[in-house]
Amino acid sequence: MTDQPSAGSGEPIGPVTMLATPIRLDFDFTPGVAQSRFLRGLERGTFLGQRCPTCHKVYVPSRGTCPTDGVATTEDVELAGTGTVTTYCVVNVPFAGQSIEIPYIAAQVLLDGANLSFMGLIQEIPADEVRMGMRVEAVWVAPDELTPSLASVRYFRPNGEPDADYDTYKEYL
Repeated sequence: MTDQPSAGSGEPIGPVTMLATPIRLDFDFTPGVAQSRFLRGLERGTFLGQRCPTCHKVYVPSRGTCPTDGVATTEDVELAGTGTVTTYCVVNVPFAGQSIEIPYIAAQVLLDGANLSFMGLIQEIPADEVRMGMRVEAVWVAPDELTPSLASVRYFRPNGEPDADYDTYKEYL
């Protein structure tokens, strides 16, 4: 006699290895003061970070405190829409609801004047030509489409400047 359950035919069946369950998770995001400033900057078509009064690093988006010094970051810093690709990933895997043609590039972009990179899409360049150190610029949605969300930044594209020297971004890898 087997200790495996049967499907009614008396034959043993194997263990369950996968289960598909439709799930929906609805939530509301409530940003704090620092993130609200950042999001309002996006609504105006600009990147807004905050500077630490102790180490003077600029964080974008800011969380309201310096992660190194633990002090409040209250000085707003408007950043240019240009930056450097520090790392990137070529995405070749299709997924449900995708709106971008594959392959596409998801990259960490270090904005000029910032000390924290964040993720953005890289477009207007073949995937095999993207590289670390590549200089890029933000491409924004039309002014009447700006909202307080990262959806206001359509993507980043090469801006024609020479690649950044590795030493200028190596600590952000």
